[in-house]
This record gives sequence, structure tokens and C-alpha cells, in this order.
Amino acid sequence: MDSEAALAQSPQVQEHKIPKYITPPPPFSEGIFPCSDCHKDLKPNPKRRKLELMHTDIHLKHAGGEQWCLDCHDLNNRDKLHLINGKLIDFEEVYYLCGQCHGTIFRDWKAGVHGKRTGEWNGKKVYRLCTNCHNPHQPHFKPLKPKRPPERPSDIK
Repeated sequence: MDSEAALAQSPQVQEHKIPKYITPPPPFSEGIFPCSDCHKDLKPNPKRRKLELMHTDIHLKHAGGEQWCLDCHDLNNRDKLHLINGKLIDFEEVYYLCGQCHGTIFRDWKAGVHGKRTGEWNGKKVYRLCTNCHNPHQPHFKPLKPKRPPERPSDIK
């Protein structure tokens, strides 16, 4: 079975009748996924708090600091994300999660105006995930320091 056929048969696509886009794997930090490897023996704690034991390198700067881990990550199944309506999705479907708040960007992404896609002009396409370009915890790009302009040949001595 090729990957496209496997995606069409995934439980999320079958259950929610939503289109499935072919995407590259999410850019997980090495050794961090599946999340259940570490969380399987931990009691879920839904309370908002400063993380002090693990994930201390994550500085959540999304939606003016109003976001919390469990707004996107599922409390009971750490290998899944969840939508506002409670539906669980895989990390490869993060565009549905992002699209809940960023609807116009999601529309542009589907049309190929926002983000990157590769493939055939009238055939299969691979859509880069939101998280392939944006850090989901700090989605705004950091400013770049401009480089000096090149020297004019007439100024080179």
C-alpha cells in the first residue's frame, strides 16, 4: 500500500471526513517522540504551571502568552494533538490545529499561497507542515540582522 492510500485509510480521515494532505514528518527534536515513552507512567496534570523538570527549554510565546501546553497537546494521549471540538489528530495533521485560529493562513496554505509545497503541478504534492517553518511555541520568525551591502567595484582598492 502506498503512503497516499495509507493516509486515506487513517482513522482520522475516515472518522472526520476531512481531506488528507501528504506532508513530510513533523520536525521533532531527536528522541522526543513518541511523547508516551516518557508520559506513560506520569499522572496527567492539567494545571497551568511553569515546567521545571522537563521541557524547560520551551518558552511558550504564542497568542500573547495565553496558550498552555494542553491547549494543543492532548492530556490523555500525549502522542496526539486535539482540536477545539476534542477530536484527536496526529502531529502530521497539525495544519488543522493551526487553522482553527489562523483560518485565512490555512486557506492560503491549502491554495499554495502560504508555505511550501513540492511535487507535480497537476498531480501529487507534498505540503510542508506549519511546524516545518514555524516553531509552534514561538511561531513568529526572529528578526534577521541585515548583511552589509556588497562593495561597488569602483570602491575596491
